Amino acid sequence: MEHKILGTTMPALEVQLANGETVIAESGELSWMSDSITMRTSTQAGGGGGGFFGAVKRAVAGGTLFLTEYSASGQPGQVTFATKMPGMIVDLNIEPGAGYLVHRHGFIAATPGIQISPVIQKIGSGIFGGEGFILQKLEGNAKAWASLSGEMIVLDLAAGQSLRVHPGHVGIFQESVRFEMTTIKGIKNIFFGGDDFFLVRLTGPGRIWLQTLPLPNLAHSLIPYLPKPSSNG
Repeated sequence: MEHKILGTTMPALEVQLANGETVIAESGELSWMSDSITMRTSTQAGGGGGGFFGAVKRAVAGGTLFLTEYSASGQPGQVTFATKMPGMIVDLNIEPGAGYLVHRHGFIAATPGIQISPVIQKIGSGIFGGEGFILQKLEGNAKAWASLSGEMIVLDLAAGQSLRVHPGHVGIFQESVRFEMTTIKGIKNIFFGGDDFFLVRLTGPGRIWLQTLPLPNLAHSLIPYLPKPSSNG
């Protein structure tokens, strides 16, 4: 199996499959594929264990209820997944004991052997609509691809070294990195509500990938240009 990252600011992931090879993605992520590709969609596809309840957990973490397997049947083929935001695509080699935590909308696709589960930390009634800080944990034995919004900043934290990060800028980090929520009192935040400002403390050892364009920031910057509701309804 080979892959290419196509484009620049709005990249796409193209996966080349030999006959019989398979790649897994969330339902609805397909952009285009060759005639030799067959599809199978279910809650169990690609290591989506846990049946319906496992699928619900994935949906809570920002994914979809269903996963789709794309397989090359009879001859080689290719399948392509385009990103929805300007940004970057990162390829991750996942092994037992060496998984990754990815922001809730970051997972694009993976090879068979991937296991996806939600990680949710409650951090107050206002932030993220009361849902808390949500990540997707990717583990198992597979190759996976994830997307980051904006530019990508890669940092390596030494053992015990910490960095406090705005939740929206957390992109990916190795599972060896510990995370916890911290608050700074008295700072009003228009996105999260309330008077406390929440940050994620990431503590090494391990590598972290930060993203420069959180979706809430982009949405806020577009508000002045959106049509205003009519005064007469």
